[in-house]
Amino acid sequence: MEIDLNLAEKYDPSNVTSSCYGHSARRPALKKLGSNTGRFANVTLVRLSEFLSAGYKKGVRPVKDWRDSTMVAIDLMVYSILNVDEKNQVLTTYVWYRQQWTDEFLVWNPEDFDDVKKISMPTANVWVPDIVINEFVDVGKSPDIPYVYVSNDGLVQNYKPIQVVTACSLNIYNFPFDVQKCSLTFQSWLHTINDINITLMRSPEEVMVDKSVFMNQGEWELLHVLSKYKSFSVDNDDYYAEMKFHVVIRRRPLFYTVNLLLPSIFLMVMDIVGFYLPPDSGERVSFKITLLLGYSVFLIIVSDTLPATAIGTPLIGVYFVVCMALLVISLTETVLIVRLVHKQDLQPHVPQWVKHLVLEKAAVLLCIPNKKFCSLLARDSDLPRYKENNMNTVRCNHHCESSRDMERGLGIGLPVRDSTPPVMDNILHEVSSIRQFLEKREASREIAKEWLQVGYVLDVLLFRVYLLAMLAYSITLGTLWSVWQYA
Repeated sequence: MEIDLNLAEKYDPSNVTSSCYGHSARRPALKKLGSNTGRFANVTLVRLSEFLSAGYKKGVRPVKDWRDSTMVAIDLMVYSILNVDEKNQVLTTYVWYRQQWTDEFLVWNPEDFDDVKKISMPTANVWVPDIVINEFVDVGKSPDIPYVYVSNDGLVQNYKPIQVVTACSLNIYNFPFDVQKCSLTFQSWLHTINDINITLMRSPEEVMVDKSVFMNQGEWELLHVLSKYKSFSVDNDDYYAEMKFHVVIRRRPLFYTVNLLLPSIFLMVMDIVGFYLPPDSGERVSFKITLLLGYSVFLIIVSDTLPATAIGTPLIGVYFVVCMALLVISLTETVLIVRLVHKQDLQPHVPQWVKHLVLEKAAVLLCIPNKKFCSLLARDSDLPRYKENNMNTVRCNHHCESSRDMERGLGIGLPVRDSTPPVMDNILHEVSSIRQFLEKREASREIAKEWLQVGYVLDVLLFRVYLLAMLAYSITLGTLWSVWQYA
C-alpha cells in the first residue's frame, strides 16, 4: 500500500504547477492521467483490483460471521426453445441466467478510488456459489463469460447466457395440440440452507409474464414461466434450498394440420363419395382399393413426422389407425354387396325372413321408396321380349296340340297315322328347348333382381351406419383438439 500511496502523491494535482498543465484544477489533471499509455492507463482500476485481491480467499464463503447465510438472488429469462426431443425426453432451451449475492470481503470506499463504484473482475478470482440445475443431462454450447461485476457495497452480479439441455417428462398424447411443462430446478449441490439460501431477484408475477427476450417465431410458443421456492431435506437433518422454474410451452399446430390432418380428411371424404357408385358395378371395389393403397403410402410418408416414444402413442396416431380401419371396413362392405348382387345361375332364392327384414322393415326404416326398386329393375329391358316369345311358343304348342286332337276325333275307327313331317318335329323340339332355356333364364333373372334389392337396401343401411360412425369419431376428435388448443 506504500507504493500506491506514493503513486497517488506523485500524481496529486495539487503538486502539479499550472505552468506544466496550464491550470491546477483536479479534473484536468485526471484527464491527463487517463491519457497516458502503458500500465498506468487505468491506474485507479489497477489499485482497486490490487486492493480487493490482497488477502482474498476465493475458497471461503464470503461472510464475516460464519453463522450468517449467504443469500443468492437468481433470475431466469427464456430466450429460445431450441429443440424438443420427444423420443429421448430431452428439452433444449437457451436462457439468460442472472444471479447476485453479497461478498462481504469485496467492499471499498469509492472516495478512495476516484468514485469508482463498480468494477469487473475475473470469475476465477472470486467466490461463486455452487448453484446448478438438477435436470441437466448434457453440457450445452454456452459462451464463456469470464467476468463478474462487483459493486462497492460487495454486491456481485454474475450474468450469463446458458444453453440448457435438461430432462423433461414430455406428454405427446395431445400432439400436435400439446402443451408441455418442463422444470428447471436451481439449488446448491453441497451447501445447506444455513450456508446458502436462494431467492428471486424479481417478483414471481414479473417472472411469469416476462417474454421480452423470447424469440417467438419458432414451432413452440412460450406461455409463461412459473417459479416456486422450496426447502427440502434428504436425511431429515440437513435442509437445502431450491428455486424451481416451470417453463410452459405450447406447440403451434398449423404445420401439422396442413400436412397431416387435411390430407387424411380428404381421403376419408373421397371414401364416403365412393358409396354413391352403383353397388353392382366393379368400379366401386377398384376405387376403394385405390384409396386404401393411397392412404397406406400417406402413412409411410408421414411416419417420420410423428413423435416416437416408448411409453405412449399420440392421439393422432390412433386417428390414422382408425381411419385405416374404416377404409378396410368400407372395402369389406363393398365386396359383400357386390357378392350379393352378382348374377349367378345357381343362386338360390332370397329367404323369406330376409325379404321380411330387409325389403320390408329396413326399407321402411331407411325411408327408401319403391321407385328405387323400379329403377333398379328397369335396367333389364329385354325381359318383356322374352316373355312375349314365351307366350308365342305356348300359343304354337297349344295350336299344334289342338290340331292333333281334331285329327284324332275325325279319324275314329280308322288307322291313325302321324302326318307331321320329321322336320316339324325337330322344329317343335328346338322351340320347346328354347322356351325352357328362356324360362330358366327368366327365373334366374328374377332371383338376381331379388338379391339386387336386398343388396341395395343393405348398402344404404351400411353406408348410413358407416357415415354416423365417422361423424361421431370426427366430432369427438375435433372437440378434444379444440379444447386442447385453446386451453
